[in-house]
Amino acid sequence: MSTNVNVTIWNEYRHEKTNEKVASVYPNGMHAAIAEGLETTGTIRTATLDEPEHGLTADVLNDTDVLIWWGHMAHGDVSDEIVERMHRRVLEGMGLVVLHSGHFSKIFKKLMGTSCDLKWREANEKERIWVVNPAHPIADGIGEYIELPHEEMYGEHFDIPQPDELVMVSWFEGGEVFRSGCCYSRGAGKIFYFRPGHETYPTYYNPQVRRVISNAAKWAAPVKREYPTYGNAKPLEEIRSELSQK
Repeated sequence: MSTNVNVTIWNEYRHEKTNEKVASVYPNGMHAAIAEGLETTGTIRTATLDEPEHGLTADVLNDTDVLIWWGHMAHGDVSDEIVERMHRRVLEGMGLVVLHSGHFSKIFKKLMGTSCDLKWREANEKERIWVVNPAHPIADGIGEYIELPHEEMYGEHFDIPQPDELVMVSWFEGGEVFRSGCCYSRGAGKIFYFRPGHETYPTYYNPQVRRVISNAAKWAAPVKREYPTYGNAKPLEEIRSELSQK
């Protein structure tokens, strides 16, 4: 990703502190592994749940083009005030890339307006992520599929709105399928949900997974244009209709 995109990677950073297996896979945290694999000429910063304001101060978010989000065990600990702050920034144009169990985050559910519920199973099974929209920018440099030898299963039905664009679909060894690469727009902002990334597997070291996240950050970056104006508007032309004179 050669575009100058400022990215903030947010991670709960709780599993790595409490689970030895997770700590052995991601000794510096999942956010560090994601940052290591991110291709951008812009600024990369990380933020975690237990920092003041979850590391997402107004200044940080105002300087963030794309926010990457990973959460799982502590969705309820995220402040509603910070969720509102993020929500405003997405509507203003900040991109949002939601990873794996971030489907249940407050910010994703607020933006989707649905339960975002799904089936799941942790059985150490193979996942094959098929690219179903090969012309999409997020699929750039990705082959027909990404194969992960071990992952947590997510299965349909996934209670999300119909994606604006569906880029990838997963198949699991146990038989389930899942919409695993979903694009949305909300206000002036773009959102991408990407399914893989259970904390006990080294998924975020996979080169193709890293490429997808980098592509998604580039795709979700704000469009350089003036923010739309809302509310009562003066006419651009003189209104001469009979109704307007009354």
